Amino acid sequence: MREARLLGQDLRHGLHGSGGAAAARRLRRLLDADAVVFADLDGPAAEAGPLPPGSDVRAVLDEVFNRGRVLRQPPLVAAPLLVAGDLAGALVVAGGVTGEVAAEDVEELAALVAEALDHAELREARARIAAADLRTLRAQISPHFLHNALAVIAAHIRSDPARARGLLTDFADYLRYSFSTTGDYATVAAELQAIQTYLELQRARFDDRLEVTVRMAPEILPVAIPFLVVQPIVENAVRHGLERKSGRGHIAVSGFGEGALCVIEIEDDGVGMEPELAREILAGGGPEARGVGLANVDRRLRTVYGPEYGLVIETAPGSGTRVVVRVPRYKQGVVAE
Repeated sequence: MREARLLGQDLRHGLHGSGGAAAARRLRRLLDADAVVFADLDGPAAEAGPLPPGSDVRAVLDEVFNRGRVLRQPPLVAAPLLVAGDLAGALVVAGGVTGEVAAEDVEELAALVAEALDHAELREARARIAAADLRTLRAQISPHFLHNALAVIAAHIRSDPARARGLLTDFADYLRYSFSTTGDYATVAAELQAIQTYLELQRARFDDRLEVTVRMAPEILPVAIPFLVVQPIVENAVRHGLERKSGRGHIAVSGFGEGALCVIEIEDDGVGMEPELAREILAGGGPEARGVGLANVDRRLRTVYGPEYGLVIETAPGSGTRVVVRVPRYKQGVVAE
């Protein structure tokens, strides 16, 4: 089990990744073989140890690819790598203490290698999906908000120049963070700073009729989460919960640790919505203007952490809305740059 886990780590970037040669060396030690070669459909990709003189690896690979099963051609034994049922390459092993490695051992290890490659492909696919969703979210930064923020700053230039300058700095910080290209993940502290900047701009727009409460437990501030997860939820609360409400409005953002989990809650006392509509929005349906941001965030969370870690929405008409983000405090590969 330990060797299988280590093999998976070696091959987390595939046969051509930096760990391909390390995986070949690991299998060579396990089999006590003279040489181990990993190959994809184009030919050898990584190897460890000297092949016996006169070994025609290319001919062996062609034969394995044609047959799709284990091939014994002393002193070489080769087995196909079947990833998700498709032929992806082959494992070739040469020699050993008895002159030839057992074919069943090579076949068993080929299955482990294929499983590791399958996991690597899934991770890469998830990363591509998450990156695409993040690009989409950046492209959907609300022009409605941008226009209103600039209008508010312009309105304060004569009446309150000092506040106008502060708001302009907040606006610049908001844009800098929203369009940052430093990575796919940020700390809770960085997301918190971004939403506080956003809410300060909204408070000015609401003529300070918007009340804001932010409470974050110190232990979750360093936790890495997908970039732009909290801000779209806060924006949705303001636009679709509080803008439609007369009088004062309140929005609360809180975060705390719950065992191995980081929990962030965004709650408003706005107009709320039907629970069925909330479910439809998370499924990617509902009114487009309301559904894009939340559905995007929900999909990214599930892609990064798994299907059990999407958004939870608690709402009812006239009763406001509470959105809960619950994610692991640590997950391998989720690191803020």
